[in-house]
Amino acid sequence: MTISWFQAALLGLFACLSSMPGLGGTSFGNYTLGRPLVGGLVCGLILGDIKTGVICGVAMQLVYIALVTPGGTVSADVRAISYIGIPLAMVAIHSQGLSADSADAANLAKSMGTLVGTVGTVLFYGTATMNLAWQHIGWKAVEKGDFRKVYQVDWLYPWISHFLFSFIPTLIMCKLGATAVTALKDALPMDGIPMKTLFTVGALLPCVGIAILLKQIANKAVDFIPFFVGFTLAASLGLNLVACAVISLIFAVLFYELEMAKNVRATAAVGGADFDDEEEDI
Repeated sequence: MTISWFQAALLGLFACLSSMPGLGGTSFGNYTLGRPLVGGLVCGLILGDIKTGVICGVAMQLVYIALVTPGGTVSADVRAISYIGIPLAMVAIHSQGLSADSADAANLAKSMGTLVGTVGTVLFYGTATMNLAWQHIGWKAVEKGDFRKVYQVDWLYPWISHFLFSFIPTLIMCKLGATAVTALKDALPMDGIPMKTLFTVGALLPCVGIAILLKQIANKAVDFIPFFVGFTLAASLGLNLVACAVISLIFAVLFYELEMAKNVRATAAVGGADFDDEEEDI
């Protein structure tokens, strides 16, 4: 598999779109288009291999399933993961002759995404730093009452930042990086220690993403029970994710109804107590 300049330019365009948190609100841009799960589909469509693109996106999404940007602080950049890491992972999988749905292919994709995601933080902070210049121009325009320039600062000037720190790096790394990845085929054979190490590290990376997610939503030991139920259903009954999600939805509805019933009973009890107190006062 090779990446043409036109395909690399399309990937660069989607990298620009996915690096905009405010593009279309939270339903588009960084929070949707930039996620590896969606980026894998987009990369598959652009490179003509939807199956491999989606598989790479799913593998990388597990690692960054709990990725958040508190206060603008990021540990990895999803635009680089989705539109640089996934295309290069697809090239690496094809060059190594791996089956797209094999465990080795998924592990290789996870490793590539992690490497590129860490490098992508430079692109994120570069974009944010350059946008400070446009913000300074915007404040001056507000002081002068030139609100038309404020619209330019909001909608036009940031494209310069995204062009320099999203489009151009993605274009160059996807086009030239694909050649480098293909050249690694001869330097790093499949049965060598470097590739085996890469696959082993890639197999462990989803544990990091799931652990971060559990750390955010599990406050006490009882909170782990629903997760254990899901793993038990998948392991013992062989259910897929859709079936497990349907069963989880049933339990969620039952828990919701029980909690609502408890609240209604508690409210009724409090109301009855107040009425008794009023009668005694009279």
